[in-house]
Amino acid sequence: MSAIEFTDVRRVFQLPSRTAVALDGISLRIAEQEFVAIVGPSGCGKTTCLRLAAGFDFPSSGAVTVGGRPVRGPGPERAVVFQHFALFPWMTVSANIMLGLRNCKLPKQECTERVAEAIELMKLQGCESAFPHQLSGGMQQRVAIARAYVLEPEVLLMDEPFGALDAQTRVGMQEELVRLARVRPRTVLFITHAVEEAVYLADRVVVMTRNPGRIKEIISVKPIREREAWDRLERIEDVMNQPSFVQLRTEIWRLLRDEQRTSEWSRKDGNKPGKENAA
Repeated sequence: MSAIEFTDVRRVFQLPSRTAVALDGISLRIAEQEFVAIVGPSGCGKTTCLRLAAGFDFPSSGAVTVGGRPVRGPGPERAVVFQHFALFPWMTVSANIMLGLRNCKLPKQECTERVAEAIELMKLQGCESAFPHQLSGGMQQRVAIARAYVLEPEVLLMDEPFGALDAQTRVGMQEELVRLARVRPRTVLFITHAVEEAVYLADRVVVMTRNPGRIKEIISVKPIREREAWDRLERIEDVMNQPSFVQLRTEIWRLLRDEQRTSEWSRKDGNKPGKENAA
């Protein structure tokens, strides 16, 4: 059974002056404990896909299921991590992490134990009583991820979670997420603009077309990662220097560049974009 499945999903928004098609015919199956990243031009519907999986929005046609069940709204089996950390500034680290457990009707002792475990998992020991403004951006995002993991979700939905971080902190968080994927594997749908980040983290990379969003191609990374033993390399820069990594990154950039050029030609010629073939 697929952990997440999009079946011929179309999402249309009614704007004051026109109808906007955000997604057109998206079909994608994500297996249990698979890490899938979506990349594509701005406005191609990447975040719309995540919102549909989260239950924050609903398809105009088609279906979205998680664990074989139709998505009818948010649920505890799905946790979302946003780009902007969404921490409550008046709450301590522990209180922010505890927040998601309030509606789970668990015994107080179990909640306390889960929070302590999440703090240890994300290496936040010593920060339990700190407030968000006292933490760096990277540490705040660790809190946000801990708040997601404390729910023990089946699915983790991440919307450009490292986009607001500086380059050095971002690399550290990417390495941390790889560590988490080994220690506590989850099904992950990850939205990003960064091609290198997608190739480094994901088992598969979904490349989308320009608006309206369709699947242009799906690139399988996991077989190459396993064959080339990227996991034996501790540092991200060592992985990114591998010829196989460079080849995958170049292939995805070529696909995205082709989309950009097609869009520019369409504007120049005054033509409407033609229908792309979904992979």
